[in-house]
Amino acid sequence: MSTDTTADPPDPATDTEEQSVSTTFAVTGMPVYPDLAGKVAVVTGGSGAIGAATAALLAASGVAVCVVGRSQGALDSVVDQVCSRGGQCVGVAADCTLESDVQSLRAQVEARLGAPEILCTFAGGDGRPVATDTETAEHWRRVTDSELTSTFLTIAAFLPAMIEAHRGVIVTMASAAARQAAKSSAAYAAAKAGVIALSRHLAGEYAHAGIRVNCLAPSAVENDKMRSSMSDEQRRALGAAFPLGRIGQPEDVAAATAFLASAGASWITGVTLDISGGKVML
Repeated sequence: MSTDTTADPPDPATDTEEQSVSTTFAVTGMPVYPDLAGKVAVVTGGSGAIGAATAALLAASGVAVCVVGRSQGALDSVVDQVCSRGGQCVGVAADCTLESDVQSLRAQVEARLGAPEILCTFAGGDGRPVATDTETAEHWRRVTDSELTSTFLTIAAFLPAMIEAHRGVIVTMASAAARQAAKSSAAYAAAKAGVIALSRHLAGEYAHAGIRVNCLAPSAVENDKMRSSMSDEQRRALGAAFPLGRIGQPEDVAAATAFLASAGASWITGVTLDISGGKVML
């Protein structure tokens, strides 16, 4: 998200699981990591464009993936497309803002695939703009639950097994809205900044247990909502506003996730990676 005069697109994390998925799963030419083969991953927000692309790329590296979202139908679509390419993928419907759902998710994943070594907490995405002078306590709490509490509950459910195994990779999802002023709501910016702080804290707290925690902060990433709300011309103009001259694609975020999960990133933890085409430089 940016502060320029170009119309702001939906936040990349707003491709929620209720939307239809038209991701092409174009993993051809994307990097794969043989060291990930045989591992288990959980991807929440797994039926959104970023989550689906991440599931596809991890599966291409031989990872058994569980995609998680609130709509079983949307999850089934992702599972079918990943499996049709030879990947191993299952879907579990859960609301990650509910502790009972997340604990049930953990039990189902362990029973079906085994304890996950890779956890991608991508659920959330309520980045719609709301002026702070019209903000309500109810909306603030809902956004905080959607973006921050869901991340905490998911990590809390899977962390004990990672500690016991003395290994694990956690990749969280923030947003460019947490890195610079944007047109999203203050609640969303604050919650995503909280995800960054939580990730950094966990990285320091559990490095001794062999667990790495890193965070992604994407800017404008193309998805179904963006395509339905912006014309081709508007999307081209938005892309031209980025130093690298284009809008992000779900595979850009998926590639960063796979790298952070791999042995190639074995000495990287506590980092927030801005996937923003050069728009955010800190």
